[in-house]
Amino acid sequence: MSDLNAGDMAPDFTLPGDGGDDITLSDHRGQNVVLYFYPRDDTPGCTTEAKEFTDAKDDLAALNTIVIGISKDTVAKHDKFIAKHDLRVRLASDEDGHALEAYGVWVEKKNYGKTYMGIVRSTFLIGPDGKILQVWPKVRVKNHVDTVVQAVRDHGG
Repeated sequence: MSDLNAGDMAPDFTLPGDGGDDITLSDHRGQNVVLYFYPRDDTPGCTTEAKEFTDAKDDLAALNTIVIGISKDTVAKHDKFIAKHDLRVRLASDEDGHALEAYGVWVEKKNYGKTYMGIVRSTFLIGPDGKILQVWPKVRVKNHVDTVVQAVRDHGG
């Protein structure tokens, strides 16, 4: 699990993003970033989370906040996922896992007696100065987006 805590500088990254544009975290200095890591496009929990962040996009934008989702899925899969569900959040592809490892969300998981490496659903709220304001490890999707929006407000979003 992540060793990153509130007050730590968020590890910078440049990753291929949806629509073919690279996404660089440090390009968003001066605004808040909700950075969420999720296991896979178009699965039930991941779809719900992405749709709820999409629904909250305008509220977050009014609080000077953007949303970036990261998984190991390819840009082509991200583009299909966005089109299928009319998503309005940015999605970055971390096929090599560098950002996943930097944020400590690429972990050993167990399911039905099998052990494998996977992404633990996690969210980081990063402030305008690039420092982490809040971390949500091992996220449960239900009510998560509302909790994040309230945290942005609480931090003076």
